[in-house]
Amino acid sequence: MATGCTLPHFPRPRVLVARRPWVMACQQSRYRSFSSASRLQPQPSGVTIDESFITENKSTQKCKLLQKRRTLTGQFSMGGHLSPWPTYTSGQTILQNRKPCSDDYRKRVGSCQQHPFRTAKPRYLEELENYLRKELLLLDLGTDSTQELRLQPYREIFEFFIEDFKTYKPLLSSIKNAYEGMLAHQREKIRALEPLKAKLVTMNEDCNERILAMRAEEKHEISLLKKEKMNLLKLIDKKNEEKISLQSEVAKLRKNLAEEYLHYLSERDARKILIADLNELRYQREDMSLAQSPGIWGEDPVKLTLALKMTRQDLTRTQMELNTMKANFGDVVPRRDFEMQEKTNKDLQEQLDTLRASYEEVHKEHEILMQLHMSTLKERDQFFSELQEIQRTSTPRPDWTKCEDVVAGGPERWQMLAEGKNSDQLVDVLLEEIGSGLLREKEFFPGLGYGEAIPAFLRFDGLVENKKPSKKDVVDLLKDAWKERLAEEQKETFPDFFFNFLERRFGPSDAMAWAYTIFENIKIFHSNELMSQFYAVLMGKRSENVYVTQKETVAQLLKEMTNADSQNEGLLTMEQFNTVLKSTFPLKTEEQIQELMEAGGWHPSSSNADLLNYRSLFMEDEEGQSEPFVQKLWEQYMDEKDEYLLQLKQELGIELHEEVTLPKLRGALMTIDPSLDKQTVNTYMSQAFQLPESELPEDSDEKEEGVVEILQTALERLQVIDIRRAGPREPEPAN
Repeated sequence: MATGCTLPHFPRPRVLVARRPWVMACQQSRYRSFSSASRLQPQPSGVTIDESFITENKSTQKCKLLQKRRTLTGQFSMGGHLSPWPTYTSGQTILQNRKPCSDDYRKRVGSCQQHPFRTAKPRYLEELENYLRKELLLLDLGTDSTQELRLQPYREIFEFFIEDFKTYKPLLSSIKNAYEGMLAHQREKIRALEPLKAKLVTMNEDCNERILAMRAEEKHEISLLKKEKMNLLKLIDKKNEEKISLQSEVAKLRKNLAEEYLHYLSERDARKILIADLNELRYQREDMSLAQSPGIWGEDPVKLTLALKMTRQDLTRTQMELNTMKANFGDVVPRRDFEMQEKTNKDLQEQLDTLRASYEEVHKEHEILMQLHMSTLKERDQFFSELQEIQRTSTPRPDWTKCEDVVAGGPERWQMLAEGKNSDQLVDVLLEEIGSGLLREKEFFPGLGYGEAIPAFLRFDGLVENKKPSKKDVVDLLKDAWKERLAEEQKETFPDFFFNFLERRFGPSDAMAWAYTIFENIKIFHSNELMSQFYAVLMGKRSENVYVTQKETVAQLLKEMTNADSQNEGLLTMEQFNTVLKSTFPLKTEEQIQELMEAGGWHPSSSNADLLNYRSLFMEDEEGQSEPFVQKLWEQYMDEKDEYLLQLKQELGIELHEEVTLPKLRGALMTIDPSLDKQTVNTYMSQAFQLPESELPEDSDEKEEGVVEILQTALERLQVIDIRRAGPREPEPAN
């Protein structure tokens, strides 16, 4: 017996009968009830329909299926069993585990080809197909046939299979439930998308209406433009006609002018002829009078008259030729003299050009020397004043090594503090050390009272405790104060903010003690950049915008360097460093850029390919001290501000104790810095004259002349705020 497995015999076929209308109505109602139940209990994707729903409808469907089976006759059955087509032939098996190229396989294939199946479809299959075809035809002929109704015959046939094939009923039922669940899910999706479809239709209609409105508006504008074009064409035609008429008038006037010219020309010629005839008659009369006089000549008077006439004619002709020669050749010189003069002129011109070039060079050198002379004079005066001051207050140069044993920390700390500092700076360092020692010894500070000259955050009467913080603690506290000040809106003054900050940090009871403690510390440590700036802002000697602008400048410079670092390694070449500095500070001179590069670590002996760790230039130590690069930026800013105010004073041309008016100061600012905008100028004017910007007179207002201030006071007020050059100064015109 051949190995393999035979296909199972299926149940017997059933006879299908044509549907009646009431059967279709029953099926449609059953389909609608099934659909509504599915909608009421939607299942997630990949999950079968709820078992409770299947249980409820199972009995009803089974009854209906049994009724349909009773209606089917058994006239097409084959012995009361379903036909096993196409595997009902005896001995037909499924071959397994056979190689396609083996001899056994070829023999079996040959035998199968010699004895082909001579079977037809089972009657049960044909009846199912006929039943499906009739149901589909009936649905197509209906007036309300839909796609879901077309699935109903397939559902019924699938239910026949499920009921007849008991072995595969669970699998087929799960397949059917999975498909039904997916169909219900898709119907829910379609139902959810219906409002979106209506919205799309509405939006499409709105867009079409807008497009039509825009087209109508464009059509209206086009018609207006066409009308305007026609009017302009008519105007052009009218102007052309006027031009043609004017040209004809000009031609007519020219013709009349030519005729008048010819007329006056003929009149002039006739007048000349008349004058000549009159002269001739006068001459003849004189000749006749001479001829009638007795004893003049013994010759014939007629002959003499004729000779005199001819002589006069020759004289006239000769005079005319002489006049012509004088007119044509009066200024003519001999060629030899002309060439000599031309050569002399050329030599003199060359000498003049040489002397002019030499003069220009000498003039430039003279200007340079004058500038050097003026700068030398200034330096001489400065050195002379310094010399006088030194001579007046000269003392033996101190031996700073004596401080090594006095300063806390010994020689090593003193060497660290004194490194790179001059005598003046060393005095400040020594005073800071002495002051810090005295501060540590104090237990209480005496209150300064409630006078108007006392700052608001120090107004207290009595003894105030000395909190004795370290220098690092003071620096950290000042940093926190600046962070909070920059984070909030600046509605209150800086001293009020400082005291409120201390109240929030330490409470109202200890705020005054910390205010006195911080104030005494920042008043002593002048060498500390953060403390000195905070003290200047707190006492009103400097605007807080100066600190904010300086921090923004440093942040912007760091950002530009980070952008130039494409590899994000924290390294830049000296060439890139130079380019970033020039692009960030376009108004700085080459010397200032060179100073910044040297402060950043560049040396003239190094090459441009050397790498620089630019992030280390912006580091701060624990006491708030910046690197030399940032300190050099601050020094250059202060020098630029002093130079700017000095140029302003020189432009005004008055002494410090004299008064300056508002328009004069405004004009001087615009002269030395033409790039200033109106808002910035108003800010400077408001600070210099202590007036709100809203109360400043306009440029053309006569009230400006009445606003005056002492120049020294105005410059000191401008020194407080952030004043800087906005653009390059226009060069003075060459003489």
